[in-house]
Amino acid sequence: MAETRTEALHGNAEGLDIRAPEVILASLADAQVEAAKAVRNAIPSIARAAEIIAGCLSGGGKLAYAAAGSSGLMALADALELPGTFGIQRDRIAILIAGGDNALRTLAGGPEDDTEEATTAVANAGIGVGDCLIALSASGTTPYAVGAIEEGRRRGAATIGIANNRGSALFQQADTAILLETPPEVIAGSTRMGAGTAQKIALNMLSTLTAVHLGHVHDGYMVNLLADNMKLRDRAARIVAAVSGRGQEEAASLLEKSGGAVKTAILLAAGADSADAARKILERTGQKLRPALSALGHDPEKWKPLFGRDHARTKK
Repeated sequence: MAETRTEALHGNAEGLDIRAPEVILASLADAQVEAAKAVRNAIPSIARAAEIIAGCLSGGGKLAYAAAGSSGLMALADALELPGTFGIQRDRIAILIAGGDNALRTLAGGPEDDTEEATTAVANAGIGVGDCLIALSASGTTPYAVGAIEEGRRRGAATIGIANNRGSALFQQADTAILLETPPEVIAGSTRMGAGTAQKIALNMLSTLTAVHLGHVHDGYMVNLLADNMKLRDRAARIVAAVSGRGQEEAASLLEKSGGAVKTAILLAAGADSADAARKILERTGQKLRPALSALGHDPEKWKPLFGRDHARTKK
């Protein structure tokens, strides 16, 4: 088997073990920075992938992640954050990791070779037409990831492959290929390092842009977050206050009327007759806040300062 980029020896690795600790750490840090830079070259493919995922989710489909080992941990971290950060329902997200739940305790290597497990996992998750499956593998040849994407494609799902080696088997099966061509690892083959860093960054970008397409981001605010703890309830109130120009206390009251829905609370502040009316406006505007504000007669680029002044006058 020919040596791949992710298995090659880093140019700065010779004699690593006899260098001063600070020098070793500097080499590791520099390698992480170089790995992160590799993501920029993948921006066009990440953009295409985000559009595909958003289309599937907005059409009622599911999003599945399939991976093994360190790539599985990167996928898990991204997938588990989506409900809390962007309000995407948990039952619309499937996380398929080689070895199943046991992998979260042992991360044993053997299950990554099990293509049958991958095929079964995709089937059990009900992935098919209208859904999207993301498969990750640093090498691009991990049997579990390749098997999962093959099965997803066979079942009619849209498929996205993320790997760190050009021309990998994973890309041959994927509808959309995201190549993260990271340099060789300082510790050859230890893809939890540079390759994993690049995968984490790419997944962050991919899921965030998907959320933008779905209308879950307004300016820099997560306006569809699931506020299920004290910190997030406070954050939700601060978001409503910042976007609407209302005070924190009033924003909290509006959130209570909206059942905790940030966008609904903002529309109540903007003049919606009721929470139900606000929800119907959001349904008509594809859950996007700017056109919803326009539907209430506001210029979404100017309404906050104007509304803030009107509100201040009523308090005098």
